[in-house]
Amino acid sequence: MTQEQRDAGQCAAAGSAVERVFALLGKRWNGVILASLMSGPGRFVELRRAVNGISERVLSDRLAELGTAGLVSREVDAGPPLRVSYRLTPAGEALRPALEELTQWAGRFLPESEQGGCPSLREPETADAASA
Repeated sequence: MTQEQRDAGQCAAAGSAVERVFALLGKRWNGVILASLMSGPGRFVELRRAVNGISERVLSDRLAELGTAGLVSREVDAGPPLRVSYRLTPAGEALRPALEELTQWAGRFLPESEQGGCPSLREPETADAASA
């Protein structure tokens, strides 16, 4: 195998992994739901409050999707009253370092806009701008 073939194979493998990650975590609300569960298990109503702007139906769909992906588990306490809680699986918990890094990156390069809502992208500081 030539170096060119090896490089092409590595790029294809990396692209495939990145595509799989962002197909799941890049879907609206999924990352925020996972981040909300990083502090511990949560009931549906707590997650609904923590994920600002999500509808009950979408939250239910996303939790099911994250469960199917093996990142979130659903636990039912028969009660009374009946209670359902969600928690990260070991695979979901393994995302903690990546989410922490993304949070730090966003704090540096995606500051919140003054009006609230979505952050705006800014250019990274150069050495000249940082020393000014």
